[in-house]
Amino acid sequence: MRAVSAEPATGTPSARPDEAGLAEIERLLDKVRDQLGVEVAWVSTVGSDALTVWAATGATRAMNVELGDRDLIGSFCTRILAGTLPDIVHDARRHPVTRDLEVTRELRIGSYAGVPWRSPDGLTTGLLCCASQHPDPSLDQRAVQYLTLIADLLADHMGGPLALQRHSVATARRAVQAVLEARDVRMVFQPIVRLRNRATVGYEALARFDPGAFAGPDRAFAAASLCGLGVPLELLAVRQALERLPDLPGHLGLAVNLSAEALLEAEVLDTLLAHASPRLTIEVTEHTQVGDYPSLTGALDSLRRAGIRLSVDDAGAGYASLQHILQLRPDLIKLDISLVRDVDTDVVKAALARSLNDFAGQIGASLIAEGIETAGELDRLTEIGIEYGQGYHLARPGELP
Repeated sequence: MRAVSAEPATGTPSARPDEAGLAEIERLLDKVRDQLGVEVAWVSTVGSDALTVWAATGATRAMNVELGDRDLIGSFCTRILAGTLPDIVHDARRHPVTRDLEVTRELRIGSYAGVPWRSPDGLTTGLLCCASQHPDPSLDQRAVQYLTLIADLLADHMGGPLALQRHSVATARRAVQAVLEARDVRMVFQPIVRLRNRATVGYEALARFDPGAFAGPDRAFAAASLCGLGVPLELLAVRQALERLPDLPGHLGLAVNLSAEALLEAEVLDTLLAHASPRLTIEVTEHTQVGDYPSLTGALDSLRRAGIRLSVDDAGAGYASLQHILQLRPDLIKLDISLVRDVDTDVVKAALARSLNDFAGQIGASLIAEGIETAGELDRLTEIGIEYGQGYHLARPGELP
């Protein structure tokens, strides 16, 4: 089944690809389905409060892929833009992030892949996505490379949606700017625990926003990235977190999250250096796009010489995390939540966790298991010898004690 074009939401400017452009968009979406063997493919634009699907081909009815505006809450796309979901999900019903999302059930998503597409000025303006109702372990980085190629071609034909996108960018900018001006970011802190004795050794700072402005942090950071205010919002969150560092006992550390883009900004580096000590850890996530590793390692070297430690997120989740480890040589490595889930009953996950723990030890790093949710997982990870962990079974994010 083929979708034709999307009507804009009430109150937004009318914009759609012309008929020739739409035909070419649909042809490219068909190529995605044929090449990757997926059931449905679609292209969308992303605003601060809505995702607009402009064209879709394939099993759109079976998977409930409808044209028009879709609420961003719980969507895959906003998490990809925010960097909290990888561009490939092999089994959406088992993945710890997507398995409980309403959109996974609503669209009957078994497997998924998505990449951003960009307007000529370089601003991310939407996503090219594909999905099937069944899990698909064959999706790999070659699929991402192919999607990225098609996304570049699609951007040339999305003239109509770009007019709407400019309106959406302006809306996102106003919402994020209001947060920045009011410094309206609240930090919560999740304990990091030494597994062998359950002692808290530090906290990870996590940003929270007024639900009236953004339904969640993923949505806030996606909107900020969309309108070019991603780094200022990250910097605000980090400053709010660092204000609480004096409240921690001297033996406890603090971890803050920053993108590679932010770590290349002088103001961000100056802020971190002003609070430099071995108690401070900078965490770079797997999904951060790194186009210039030499510049990033140079910036990180200045922080590490000042005593700040480096952590790499989501080890074992994909190629990007391994590249981060090889290029950045972190002090701490976070074991991805997908490997922690059911590690007490899955011998393959347990073996991989043990191997990554041995690898970390050989390069002088420590492993942190994230997303521990059961006593069985905790016991198994402790038995394997993993040094640190965090997760709801140990403690939920909250105020500092």
